[in-house]
Amino acid sequence: MRHHRLFTPGPVEVREEILQTLSTPQIHHRSKEFSELYASIQEKLQKLLYTQNPVFLFPSSATGAMEAAVTNGVKKKCLNLVNGAFSKRWHEITKMNGVPCDMLEVEWDKAIKPEMVEERLETGEYDAVTLVLNETSTGLMNPLKEIAEVVRKYDDVFLFVDAVSAMAGVKIEVDKLGIDMCLAGVQKCFALPSGITVASISERLLERAKEVPPRSYYFNLPLMHKYHLKNQTRVTPPIPHMFALDAQLDYIINEEGLENRFARHEKMAGIVQEWARKYFDIFPEKGYESKTLTCVRNTRGISVKELNEELMKHHVRISNGYGKLKEQTFRIAHMGDTQVQDIKGLLALINDILGLE
Repeated sequence: MRHHRLFTPGPVEVREEILQTLSTPQIHHRSKEFSELYASIQEKLQKLLYTQNPVFLFPSSATGAMEAAVTNGVKKKCLNLVNGAFSKRWHEITKMNGVPCDMLEVEWDKAIKPEMVEERLETGEYDAVTLVLNETSTGLMNPLKEIAEVVRKYDDVFLFVDAVSAMAGVKIEVDKLGIDMCLAGVQKCFALPSGITVASISERLLERAKEVPPRSYYFNLPLMHKYHLKNQTRVTPPIPHMFALDAQLDYIINEEGLENRFARHEKMAGIVQEWARKYFDIFPEKGYESKTLTCVRNTRGISVKELNEELMKHHVRISNGYGKLKEQTFRIAHMGDTQVQDIKGLLALINDILGLE
């Protein structure tokens, strides 16, 4: 089967060198070699996230880490900030695990504003907040810095951040922002195959998790931490993916450089969003556009399905709108190891297919 070059917001294109790293011979997960691999990954993830906190490896999709945040970190009640499909998923996860929670919901094309959060936290009802930094469903980036400033005013309120389609593409200063859990699957801006989720865990979250009656066995943070201290995972991990993660972190930090990587993502976003405004429109409100993917409002009423079928004849692929936004929008990812010239080539091809000048 001919491979389609992915401009989808996860999974994304993976470099050949990384695919080859996945074939590294297996090692035992209780060996010295594994502990050395784990320690190497740990140091690099802390650099990426600007944190001294431990960074756990979850052998699951990001949904598992989202569940771990609310099952381990909520004693009283959780406030779930909702303005897209994945923030709504976090609310559903919280409810289905029997964790007391409320939803603060706004229209999907609008950002969560800090004053909205402050109004709810002033009630004293909540001891945790969940926020999706970059909504993959809508291409909207919520104002993390401003919301984090509000949450920090309340000492007993913890902040959990889904950075799934932002981490390794935009700067996230975990310690400076006071994030208690910052999580992401590696199949987006990390430009790796899916299979691992990474999550920074604050010391105070580990302490609270000891006080919360156990709601989960698999995603139990104190038990995970016990093994983390030995540079091991509690359950058998996807070891090939860990070799790939270690190699990719080397590339991100030492070859490309963090600031260069963040700047490249911002430049690609600017190119796609300028194109989108010229020929269509952008779904999220102005000023809150994602730096890693663009959700284009389908103002021309084209068939997104047919556009993608034509693109796939040229061995490239984008994404339709997510859920209720299908055909009303389409999404172009500019994340991971995608380069500026790749994006320009894709847009030129779309123009040719649609007859845009």
